Amino acid sequence: MDPSMLVTRSLFNQFQIEMEPRQSQPTDYSRFVIHIVKRMTQESNAVDQAMLRRAIGLASSYLVTDTSTNSERGIQTWGTGFHSLVDIMVVLHSRGELELETVNEASKACSECWSVAGTWRGIEDCRQGVKEVAAKLKKLLDEPHRRTYKGSKVYTPNSS
Repeated sequence: MDPSMLVTRSLFNQFQIEMEPRQSQPTDYSRFVIHIVKRMTQESNAVDQAMLRRAIGLASSYLVTDTSTNSERGIQTWGTGFHSLVDIMVVLHSRGELELETVNEASKACSECWSVAGTWRGIEDCRQGVKEVAAKLKKLLDEPHRRTYKGSKVYTPNSS
């Protein structure tokens, strides 16, 4: 097994245990993101993009759980978490460190969140947040067509 998987699994499990004391406690993607980034940077002072991708890949799940377990603030906590992860990507891009796989994972997450927001009643407004995240990502892509990153094709829902 890949050692980064063990570290990631350990961090996710530890966060889950910290979040479990009260079963009625709502999920909070923004809090999860802060916790993961804090742990990631404390251990190595660097962003582990494999872990970043895993956190981004949870965006659509947190969209459902944040909005269903916290009707008052769920859209906000999900949006803050998703935007924070993409802001980290923008920083990595500006340093020349952003990996294509991370861009692809974020593109997939946008597609999944768009579908979820259009399917689940009451969270259609989250599509605006997805548009905002997608716009940030699009600015990172190669000009003029913005369909590639560093010369490689980026995931789109129509491609495999």
